Amino acid sequence: MPELPDVAVYREALEQRIVGQPLEKVLIQSPFLLRTVDPPISSAQGRRATEVRRIGKRLAIGIEGELWLVFHLMIAGRLHWFDAGTSLGKRAALARLQWGNGTLTLTEAGTKRRASLHLLRGEEALHRQDPGGLEVLTSTAEEFARRLRAENHTLKRALTDPRLFSGIGNAYSDEILHAARLSPVMLTRRASDAEALRLHTAAVEQLELWTERLRCQASGRFPEKVTAFRAEMAVHGRFRLPCPVCGTPVQRIRYADNETNYCATCQTGGRLLADRALSRLLKKDWPRTVDGFDRDE
Repeated sequence: MPELPDVAVYREALEQRIVGQPLEKVLIQSPFLLRTVDPPISSAQGRRATEVRRIGKRLAIGIEGELWLVFHLMIAGRLHWFDAGTSLGKRAALARLQWGNGTLTLTEAGTKRRASLHLLRGEEALHRQDPGGLEVLTSTAEEFARRLRAENHTLKRALTDPRLFSGIGNAYSDEILHAARLSPVMLTRRASDAEALRLHTAAVEQLELWTERLRCQASGRFPEKVTAFRAEMAVHGRFRLPCPVCGTPVQRIRYADNETNYCATCQTGGRLLADRALSRLLKKDWPRTVDGFDRDE
């Protein structure tokens, strides 16, 4: 799922291209994409874009007449831009928005249709799209700590809860926790003041670092390589690869469609966290520490 750094770079790229441009035509190809009927999507046509905002992991395009097109890309949704006069490519698009200077398309990999588009009228309706998470990049350490301890969850769950923190998902929460040298399963109310401060510092540094990296990679082009797995990441998606800090093989916890990646040496004092599937399979053979694994496997 595109998270804060990815969505921030999407926002900048769209702002550079469509603000001031008329929305000439909207073509919705999937009946599952558009989640609103009033105002009708046709009411946005012929009006100019006024601004582009990020709301958590959502992108909101302001249209003349206090209208807002709100995209939530979910896991597999991606945006693509084609300058006027260029081929739209062969990807099957769920939606095409034709502006005065080019076309914005939305695609979604796989067969599950989770991405959504809302057309809303007014700031109040737009505000209701915001889950209410704290904007970490503009927060103080005290605000962050209060929000962190508002409910007693694991650090991983708290960071990825959009009601608590804005724009952080599975990938960047792994990177933040590794940078902070904290266990993903530590309970939020057990975190000391020093640990909460360390987590806030790591969150700001990682989100700024990755936003700048993705901005540089785009180099003024529309971002096309939007993915949760990047070679430069420390732990996310790097199961069994060496931790860049200590060289210990990265571990993982699997649950549902997600997984948490962490370094046992850097984050849990060498203790392996129980993987629900693998630890149940191995039972007594499940190693309790990272030294119990064969690093050459």
